[in-house]
Amino acid sequence: KCQIKRPFLVPVSWVKEYGEGRMFYTNLGHNEKTWTNPQFIAHVTGGIEWALGLAEGSAKPNPELSAKLEQKARADQEYQSGIEWATPAVVQPGVLGGPPSDAIVLFDGKSLSQWEGGDQWEVKEGYAISKGGSITSRESFGDCQLHIEWATPEKVEGTGQGRGNSGVYLMNRYEVQILDSYQNETYVDGQAGAIYKTKPPLVNASRRPGEWQSYDIIFHAPKFNADGQLQKPAFVTVLHNGVLIQDHTEILGATAWAEPPKYLAHPDRQPISLQYHGNPVRFRNIWIREIPDLAGKRPE
Repeated sequence: KCQIKRPFLVPVSWVKEYGEGRMFYTNLGHNEKTWTNPQFIAHVTGGIEWALGLAEGSAKPNPELSAKLEQKARADQEYQSGIEWATPAVVQPGVLGGPPSDAIVLFDGKSLSQWEGGDQWEVKEGYAISKGGSITSRESFGDCQLHIEWATPEKVEGTGQGRGNSGVYLMNRYEVQILDSYQNETYVDGQAGAIYKTKPPLVNASRRPGEWQSYDIIFHAPKFNADGQLQKPAFVTVLHNGVLIQDHTEILGATAWAEPPKYLAHPDRQPISLQYHGNPVRFRNIWIREIPDLAGKRPE
C-alpha cells in the first residue's frame, strides 16, 4: 500500500489483496494539474494492470516509496511566482570590514584623490585627519551602501557638540551625525548616529574616545517629479559598530541647524561629504556600493 498525506491536495491510493482478488482505488487528487501529471497517469495505469493481474506487485506498505511520492507531489503543488529574475551577480566579500569586489574605494589609507578638498586633510599611517574644511567625493551616488570607519580624539576636550563633532552628508545634504557620544551628554537627536536634528539613534553604540568605530549606511535617495515635487522621501538604515541604530528611517529633508528639515529638488545622484566641524576626527577604510535596481519579468 502506498499512501500520500494531505489528500485534499494530492491523490491518495489504496490497494488490497482479498482472497485471490486484488483491489485498487484512487481519489484522483484535487486538480487537472494532478490528473495530467505523467507520473500520476503511469501510477493509475500500473494500479489497474496490477488489479487485473497483468503486473506484479505487493500490497504491503512501502514507507520509502511513500516518502518519495509525497516529496514529488509536494513539489508539483509548490507555488511559483512565474517572475523571471536575472541571476544575482557574484560578489566576493572583502576581509572583515574591507571592501567587497564591486565596491568603489573612496579612501584606501593612502590618498584622498577621490575627494574635492582632500588636500586640506592630513593622511598618515593609513588614516586621514579632518582639518581646514569639509571634503566632498568627486563621484556622485544615488541609492548606496556606504562603509566608513572613524575615531574621535583620544584626548577628551570639550563637551556636548564640541567633542569629536563631524558628520556624513549623504547627497551632500542629509547628515548622519558623528560625535564622541561616550558618556557625553547632548541633545539626543544630535548624538552619534542621529539623523541630525530629526531622529535620534535607537541605542547609543559608541566606543570610548580614540577607538575606531564604524558606520554601515544603507541609503535610498528621494524621488522628485518633473515639477520638482517630492514623490518619495529618502530612507536610511544605519549600523553603528555592527549595531542597528536607524531602521529604515524616513528622512524629512535636508539637514539644517537653524530651521526644520525640508526637501528641495535635486538630481538623482549627488556626492558624499565628510564634515569638518573644528575637531580632528580620523577616518579610514571608506568604500561605497551602488544598490542595483532588481526587476523581474512577469509572465504574460
